[in-house]
This record gives sequence, C-alpha cells and structure tokens, in this order.
Amino acid sequence: MNTLPTRVYCGVTVPDTPSVSKALELARRHSTDYAYNHIHAVATILHDVGWNPTGELISADKRFEVDSADAARNFLKREAPDWDKHKIQLVWDAIALHTIGSIVFYKEPEVQACSYGIWADFQGPDRVPNGLLTLDEYNLIVQELPRLGLMKGLKEYVEGYSRKGKLTQDLLDTCDLD
Repeated sequence: MNTLPTRVYCGVTVPDTPSVSKALELARRHSTDYAYNHIHAVATILHDVGWNPTGELISADKRFEVDSADAARNFLKREAPDWDKHKIQLVWDAIALHTIGSIVFYKEPEVQACSYGIWADFQGPDRVPNGLLTLDEYNLIVQELPRLGLMKGLKEYVEGYSRKGKLTQDLLDTCDLD
C-alpha cells in the first residue's frame, strides 16, 4: 500500500513529498519555461538542469546529461538524506542515460520509466510501450504544460556553451581507427 502523500498534477496522481517539491523549485530556478514544462518524479524533474540558462550547473567537459545527473545526485544528498545510495544511483542513471536508448531501456524499470516519459514528450504517447500513456493523458499533460517551443529551445544553449567535445561523434572524429 502506497503511504506517500500525492497530488493530482495535469490529471495524473503523482507523489507529493518534500523531495519532489524541492526538486520542482530547483528545476524552476535552473530551467527556461519550455524546459520546465518538459519535466514530470525527481529524475524527470531534474533531467535537463545541466543545460540551464544560469550556467551554474554546466561543466566545461561533460555532456548535459551527466551535468544534470551530477546536479540531481548533489541535490538528493543535500535535500533528501533519507534516500539510500541505490535510489540516488537510479536517479543518476535515469538522467545520465535518458538520451541513450541503446542502453537505458535495458536498465531498471524506474530508469526506463523516466526515459519513456521524456521520449513521449518528443514523440507522443506511442513511444511508451503497452499503452501505459494514453493519448488523452498525454494531451491533458501538454494542455497544462504546453511545449512553449521546446524543440527550438533545445537547439539554443547557454551563451558560450558548446556541444563540441561532449558527443561520441567527437571521439570518433579524432580517433585513428585504422
């Protein structure tokens, strides 16, 4: 039996814990409006804070997914001391791997669920297997949290931010594989 407090958010019942509330506050501080509306549990709330407009959470040498995962881990260690290492690792994995379908969908169900939700925001509810997210549920979420130019915004980064050096392709371009 679930004893966590809940609230209805966009027609969906979600946990309503201090950790979730604090994660929403952190995401709001470090997100644009379109990125904030793209978040829905702690891993999905914090999955994109690594490309925040404040620049505070961006490293010079890591992919935004890793910056986001590191920020989430630091947040949970500080704000959710009752979370054990395993739960924190699940959040880190869910965030760090959310764009890597060749890996993430072989991870734990919690990690997969995070990615399915994120991917559904880009490609619609059909991206979530077994009809777990209906078109009506998806439309209700998008109605309450409009996309606000999400795709365009994803192509724009913090001033001075570069994806160069943070992608596998960069490694392949610089390696002599012969």
